[in-house]
Amino acid sequence: MSEPFPVSITGMGCICAPGNTVGECMEALFRERKDSAPPLRFTSSHSICYPVFEVSDDLMSLEPRGITDITRTGRLALFAAHEAINNAGLDREPEALRGQRVGVCVGTTVGTTMNNEGFYRQYLKGEQPDMVHITRLLNSNPSAVIAREFGLCGPCQTVVNACSSGTDAIGLGASWIKSGLCDIVLAGGTDELCHVTYNGFISLMITDTVPCKPFDRDRKGLNLGEGAAMVILESEASRRARNKKARAFVLGYGASCDAYHFTAPHPEGRGLRRAIGEALSLGNITVDNISFVNAHGTGTQDNDRTESLVLSDMLPGVPFLSTKGYTGHTLGAAGAIEAVFTVACLEMGRIPKSAGFSTPDPDVSVTPVDAETAVKGQIGLSESLAFGGHNSVLAFGIDGSLP
Repeated sequence: MSEPFPVSITGMGCICAPGNTVGECMEALFRERKDSAPPLRFTSSHSICYPVFEVSDDLMSLEPRGITDITRTGRLALFAAHEAINNAGLDREPEALRGQRVGVCVGTTVGTTMNNEGFYRQYLKGEQPDMVHITRLLNSNPSAVIAREFGLCGPCQTVVNACSSGTDAIGLGASWIKSGLCDIVLAGGTDELCHVTYNGFISLMITDTVPCKPFDRDRKGLNLGEGAAMVILESEASRRARNKKARAFVLGYGASCDAYHFTAPHPEGRGLRRAIGEALSLGNITVDNISFVNAHGTGTQDNDRTESLVLSDMLPGVPFLSTKGYTGHTLGAAGAIEAVFTVACLEMGRIPKSAGFSTPDPDVSVTPVDAETAVKGQIGLSESLAFGGHNSVLAFGIDGSLP
């Protein structure tokens, strides 16, 4: 993607702790509703019960049309994909998918690969565990689940790039449209809460015992969450043939790697700076054009310090927030969920309070919004910073924002 490109977004879907549709999620964010609680689907021997953001099991009743024995991660992806398909009007126009090149690109991290503890314990004891768990896992590649559900035969890829996976999947899907490889792409991210992940983040000592406080002086770590979000990316030819108005546009995408540390970002945000610069360059975007930034904002010391430094240097005066205080850190789904929130906020012309923030950090020169804030302009950025030093940034615009 070496030239400016607007790629149309014609539909969106989202499911996470705040709600099971995009509309419900946005309503919860602006009501400042935070539903963190002890995990319900698994237990831990830790003396402290760390809060998480879970999706209600009632929302997992959607039955796939083909193979029904799939994991929770696959079901979350399918749930969000159905909303996005409906929102784009493709459920009412099945012929729009027939004969078109329709791709699927979904990001995830754990993807439930660690949720079969019983199987592994039996295997290590020399027993013969039931293979149903492995069969379920093999049936549950989230991109394949969506392609199978809607009978799609285009490119099908699952991106596993730590916590930037959902952002990268949307960026990659946009490149498929821009290059002419696809007419339509379902792109996004999905991840479920996992016992091993829960214990793993606790062992890293970056999990807060109370609701997280991104960018706050007293931040002590993140809360985990789960969910999925999907967007429908569509070529101009396909969109115009359907006479479908775009909700928004992907204007730019940047990605880089710090090559610095397995879990910590580069102290000066070297990779994030490069990713922001690339996204702005591809979209012909200047800082004055940017309405707000949906920051990664995990609530960990290193992430928030580095991200604040880069925002202060590169985007001075641009309002920013973190929505992880409403959703928890949904890992591979986070970038996709936050992309959907970014587009929805652009449409609404306002952003919610950065949940959990109350006390400025004296070591940081910028602070997130501490109240619902009206935003001017028609371009928003969504950032993801990931383990392994990955940095990914998407620039979104609505009508009037095209170069």
